[in-house]
Order: sequence, then structure tokens, then C-alpha cells
Amino acid sequence: MKTNKRLMYAVLGGVLVVNLYLGAQLYLHSAEADSREDVYRNMETFTRVLEIVRRNYVDESKINYDELIDSALKGMLGRLDPHSEYMDGKRFQAMQSDTRGEFGGVGVVVSIRNNLLTIVAAMDDTPGARAGLVAGDQILKVEGKATERMSLEEVVEQLRGRPGTKVTFSVRRPSTDEVREVSVLRAVIKVQTVRDLDGGAKYSLLPDKIGYVRMASFGDQTSADFDTALARLDQLGAKALVLDLRDNPGGLLDQSVLVAERFLPKGQLVVSTEGRFPGDIEKHLADGKVKSRDYPVVVLVNSGSASASEIVAGCLQDLKRAQLVGQKTFGKGSVQSILPLQNGAALRLTTAKYYTPSHRVIHEAGILPDHIVEMSADQMRDLMLKRSPGALESLPEAERKRVSAVKDTQLDKALEVLRAKLVPPAKTATP
Repeated sequence: MKTNKRLMYAVLGGVLVVNLYLGAQLYLHSAEADSREDVYRNMETFTRVLEIVRRNYVDESKINYDELIDSALKGMLGRLDPHSEYMDGKRFQAMQSDTRGEFGGVGVVVSIRNNLLTIVAAMDDTPGARAGLVAGDQILKVEGKATERMSLEEVVEQLRGRPGTKVTFSVRRPSTDEVREVSVLRAVIKVQTVRDLDGGAKYSLLPDKIGYVRMASFGDQTSADFDTALARLDQLGAKALVLDLRDNPGGLLDQSVLVAERFLPKGQLVVSTEGRFPGDIEKHLADGKVKSRDYPVVVLVNSGSASASEIVAGCLQDLKRAQLVGQKTFGKGSVQSILPLQNGAALRLTTAKYYTPSHRVIHEAGILPDHIVEMSADQMRDLMLKRSPGALESLPEAERKRVSAVKDTQLDKALEVLRAKLVPPAKTATP
């Protein structure tokens, strides 16, 4: 019993440290002594509830202190917003694998939208994308378990696993209200964030010497790979660029700044983040250390373009540096800080919101394109299949014909906009 008590006090001490850490900023900005007393009163309530559950709950296997504290922390962070979470050691490692660019799973990015688990994007050339999943699809069940009471962490843990193993989930498509079962084999998901039109890295020019680069997400190698793509297009004599950010769920903030500054002068504001307290503002400027291109740019966006994608799109639109073509973006414009803990876990905590150079808020508002061109989720799925290496050949004949015939009307519009900019002004005769 003494051992249990020592463990309980140690765990409670750890929880108290976390709470005090999260509340530190509040204390620094408050002069009222009773706000500090509230912490201890509430911690006393928490401790009593913890012990009552520990001693009286019927299923003893569910009430060890580690699991109870884990659940309490997950509940506390999960109630704040859909993007804050307590990540245990396993989840924290998975998140680090995401940004390094390789992990095992089905290749979909999920978030909570309107209280429903929603696919933000299906990554190119992954099991999820090949199964026809698209941005906006709602995952209702995973392995027969309803997702409505699952945290994002729990869903991600269910979807990921050893490559070659099968996972089954129920998906609803809001546009048709169709619900279907999807079974896929997990695979090693290698996130090649920068690609050409054919899903490779050759970067050939489109007609009229227009370059095209697709960016699937913002990982730690994205800006370096983007520089490689731009250098190749420079060699070919590119006179304009289509930057495709459709179904790009975002990623690292610093990479979005590095991508945007490839088209901006030194010192130009790219994005600002504003936190909870007055003066808690951080400005991210173009540092001018890399070559800046001055040719015309069009950015393709849709409802699957989120977070870092919206930073780039909103910045270049604000500064009249690019025109946007497509559909309104997702509207995920908040900053999540990763705060590692001594036990190997970490907190992902929303600490600020993004603002474009003109101080437009992105969060829950999204970015509206200059040229709206609608494409359905099914059209985007077919387009992805058409451009995924090897995917077209694997389809049944009837489906292959349909996919082969799909048109990228958004890209067509982008090329139209750029061609208009590339036409030299008409010469006027001097009388």
C-alpha cells in the first residue's frame, strides 16, 4: 500500500507540474492571489476523484494510475480544440515520423470538422488515395468501432500499423450521403512532398514555358526539394509557374515561410502569429538568402488545402504576387506548439493563430481564390488516379476509361491566367 501511495504522489506531482507549467503565463499576467489558490482547490478535487475511481471502479484492469492519469490528460487537452492533444510516447514518435517523411499506415490526414472525423487529404500514391478516399470524406467507423467518441490520437493509432496488414473502415461522402466500407493494406508511407505533374521529379515544362510543381505537404525537406524543382525549371527557361497546393494538409510553419519567400523580396512579411496575450506576436519575414523568382505565379487550392498551404496561398494573394485558382481552402489557421515532457510524451497545444500580411485571419475562415473553379471530390479522386504512377493500369477497363477522360479544369484555368500575363503588351504607333 505504501508503494501505491508513493506512486500516486509521484504521478500527482507530475500532473501538478504540467498544470503549473500550462498556467504559468496566466500567473505572470495576473496579480490576483486567489487565482493561484484555485489551482490547489481543483487539484484537491482531482486527487479525490482519482482515488475514488481507483478504489471503487468495478474493472480493476482499467484503473492503474498510469492509465488514469493518461486518460485525464488526454481529456483535458482534447476538450480545448480539435488540434490540441496529449501525446503519449508512442503517438509522439509517430508525429516525429510524419515530419521526417516516412511512416506505416494508409496515407490519409484527418481532423475534426463539425464534430465529425473528416479526411483533410489523401496523400498521393498511397493505399487511401488508391482506394478512392478524398478530402471531405467522413470516417464513421474503424474496425467496426464508431469514431464519434474517439480522439484523433486513437483514430491515427487504429489506421496505422505494420505494413501489409489490413484495416477496414466505414466512410461517408457528404456530397452523395453514400456510406461504404473500405479495406486497404497498410504500407510504408514515404512522403515525397514535391512532385511534377506525373508524380515524379523530372519537372518538364508545360506549353508556353510554364512550369508546374505539386506540393503534397510541408515536411522538413520541402523547401530543399522545391529549390531543386525550381532550379530545373530555370534551366529549361520557365517563364511562369503553377504551384499546386490542392489537398495539401500543411505541416511545418518554417517550411511554408521558406516556400513563400522564393517569390518575395528580403524583409517582406510572410505570416504573423498572434497568441493569447497583448504583444504576443511573432512575425516571419523573407530573409533574402535564396534566389527570388519574379515571374507570374498561380497557386491552385481547394477545400483540402490547409494550414501551411493557406499561409503560402494567403501571403502570395495578399501581396499580389500570385493569383489563386480553385476552391475555398479548409480554414485551419492555428499554431500548435510541441512541448516535450520528461516521460517521453509531449503536449501539442494551440498557442496562437496565423494572420496573412494584410492581417486576415485564416482559422475557420479559409482563403477564397481569385478565380473559383469547382471540381467535385470524385473528379479530384479520378485526377489523382490518372496521375499516380501505375494506378491507371490497375483499374478495371470501364473505370480506366472514365479516369482517363477526366479533365483538370482548375489547372486549365491556371494556364489561361498565366498565358494572359505572358502576352506582351500591344505596341502603339507614335504619330
